[in-house]
Amino acid sequence: MNGRVAVASIVLSALGAGALIYWLQIYAFYEPVAFASGEEIRLTPIIGEEPEAIVANDVTGIDANSSPLRFRACFTTPLSQAMLTETYRVYPDPTPLNAPPWFDCFDAERIDMALQKGEAIAFLSEHDIAPGVDRVVAVFPDGHAFAWHQLNAEEQ
Repeated sequence: MNGRVAVASIVLSALGAGALIYWLQIYAFYEPVAFASGEEIRLTPIIGEEPEAIVANDVTGIDANSSPLRFRACFTTPLSQAMLTETYRVYPDPTPLNAPPWFDCFDAERIDMALQKGEAIAFLSEHDIAPGVDRVVAVFPDGHAFAWHQLNAEEQ
């Protein structure tokens, strides 16, 4: 009988710990991002180092203090890909990171496929928004756009 109690307590503890870890990874720490009006999304111009605000509508974002890589945003822009590529820096090797499943406007797999096919174009939003981390923005031909943070190639 004592063996069953010990096994049951171990199994229940493991299940509880697993549920807690899942909740911490998927739900805890995330907060909506409060964007300053007129400066919601910025891109770095080809000439110059200072990011400039672009027209961005319906901006929705999340972030967490626990990691600089947890930032995600979805928005639309009336700016064309042609205008953006002539004005702002294209980002080499963009890799969108998965968002929590409840933030359903951001589909990293779909964004990555569009980037690989050349349907979407990635731009440098802000270099070193946190040490070793860049903010990247991908823009689709229809004006839908997505932003995330990813590690840059610089050594720390």
